Amino acid sequence: VLVSKDVLSKLHELMFAFVLLFCLSEMLESSNLVTFTGLANSSGYDTFLMDEERGRLLVGAEDHVFSFDLVNINRDVKQIAWPATPSKRDECKWAGKDLGKDCSNFVRVLQPYNQTHIYICGTGAFHPICSYLEIGKRAEDNIFRLDANYFENGRGKSPYDPKMQSSSLLIDGELYSGTSADFMGRDFAIFRTLGSHHPIRTEQHDSRWLNDPRFLGIHLIPESDNPEDDKIFLFFKENAMDGEHTGKATISRIGQLCKNDMGGHRSLINKWTTFLKAKLTCSVPGLSGIDTHFDELQDVFLMSAKDPKNPVIYAVFTTSSNIFRGSAICMYSMADIRRVFLGPYAHRDGPNYQWVPFQGRVPYPRPGTCPSKTFGGFDSTKDLPDDVITFARLHPAMYNPVQPMGGKPIVVRTNVEYQFTQLVVDRVEAEDGQYDVMFIGTDLGTVLKVVTIPRESWHDLEEVVLEEMTVFREPTPITAMELSTKQQQLYLGSDLGISQMPLHRCEVYGKACAECCLARDPYCAWDGTECSRYFPTAKRRTRRQDIRNGDPLSQCSDLSVEERSVYGVENSSMFLECSPKSQRALIYWQLQRPNDERKHEVHFSCCAQFPDSSCIRSVGTV
Repeated sequence: VLVSKDVLSKLHELMFAFVLLFCLSEMLESSNLVTFTGLANSSGYDTFLMDEERGRLLVGAEDHVFSFDLVNINRDVKQIAWPATPSKRDECKWAGKDLGKDCSNFVRVLQPYNQTHIYICGTGAFHPICSYLEIGKRAEDNIFRLDANYFENGRGKSPYDPKMQSSSLLIDGELYSGTSADFMGRDFAIFRTLGSHHPIRTEQHDSRWLNDPRFLGIHLIPESDNPEDDKIFLFFKENAMDGEHTGKATISRIGQLCKNDMGGHRSLINKWTTFLKAKLTCSVPGLSGIDTHFDELQDVFLMSAKDPKNPVIYAVFTTSSNIFRGSAICMYSMADIRRVFLGPYAHRDGPNYQWVPFQGRVPYPRPGTCPSKTFGGFDSTKDLPDDVITFARLHPAMYNPVQPMGGKPIVVRTNVEYQFTQLVVDRVEAEDGQYDVMFIGTDLGTVLKVVTIPRESWHDLEEVVLEEMTVFREPTPITAMELSTKQQQLYLGSDLGISQMPLHRCEVYGKACAECCLARDPYCAWDGTECSRYFPTAKRRTRRQDIRNGDPLSQCSDLSVEERSVYGVENSSMFLECSPKSQRALIYWQLQRPNDERKHEVHFSCCAQFPDSSCIRSVGTV
């Protein structure tokens, strides 16, 4: 049965075409965008630290560190100049580096140290340097100053090269860093510094451990209720290992190591003994059996769950090909990740052999297990047997890859001008359930607001693009994003400066109930007079919202609907006629197959010679 519905508002695609794209001038005129134009002598506003308690956003940039008001980034801006010394700039220039682009102090580490101080590191004109930033105990203290009397070597904490992708995380007074440790950028390592323990790192100059990595995120994720089992997870991309015949030069990885790793006793002294890594796969299955791979990991966001041991991991990928440009977002579960790390290790017998699953005896306790009472009874990694340490040194990689939830990406973009660069996700409570709203930054300085809606199951998701907004005055890659749930604001960084925008702008969805309902924005609902912010409270029963179906007919009382049925033979051509009584009415064709209760939207192209009718040329379902 083919059903046409005369509705008084726009349908999903038509409505989105009208409200989806917002240029910079529209955003500024509507007061929905606040921009901080960078200083003339500074760039690289891409190291963010959100301080919700004090209501500030700390931003590290070239030769400066800033503190912005979360309510309005142009109000009460604090800044500290922290340039490289003239002698270090001269040394940098003499070493052949670009004086204008490389020989500055790019702030790359901003990590909370205690209640009153931030640990801060910069590239220091290829001489990494660290210090402490005092911010006071309370917002009203109004303190923001750099400790000018204390500076320390930043090797193993901050990269030398400002173009080097690095990550850091400070926990319990110890700094975990994925970075390069030399001027030439050849010694890449995962470090643990500060604290009372001896510094520890990955094995040096061993491509089985790390092979020219670019680090994108470091996170602490508990393994059990026992803190001794806590693990540090690292997200990075690296060159494929020798013999890893994937057909791709770049491999995206997730790595793990134990927080209480103290290194080995006779082997791997002051080196990680629990480091393991696995491949992250994000690909679209092809009809011919050839998958479309998105190999280049760009960003990672962890969505917290009620169980802190099981956050959902969102990851942004792009293609590595210059010919075929595309982006994708994949989701991963900790259950799948742990299953891979408990699976077979990658092994090969020599340089000319392929990597295969290790078939021999795995020593006890299993390499990668944290020393604790939960899993083994060993008090320290220094107590581990020699065969465990030897096996760990030779087998840091797992054989099986981590597959995404549902076996495919939840968002894919190909054959478009932009690629994804950054991602933050907000979990929103709607009338019909919880939804994860994604804010995706691109290399053109635009932001996509996207929600994925389950159809029949969690593995069958419908992607709905709510808005696409330009947030910088000219195309520039978005290199940092932070989201404030308290302020309901999004903050974006680039080479040009900082931008701020609200998470929701319900007024843009029109002034009718149907338009608000068709938008399917979990933040918004029809309150009887306008499209406004939805709050999940039992007192507001007049709120109209339908995220799962976006059906205004079930929510709005001001719609007149007429249904007509037209019967046809499947796989044959036919003429569909429907003359609307109103000039504002639109025709909505749906296909209902025999013995199927669901109705599927029909994609069609209109015949110019029949302006009041619809001529189906190709039929598909969504």
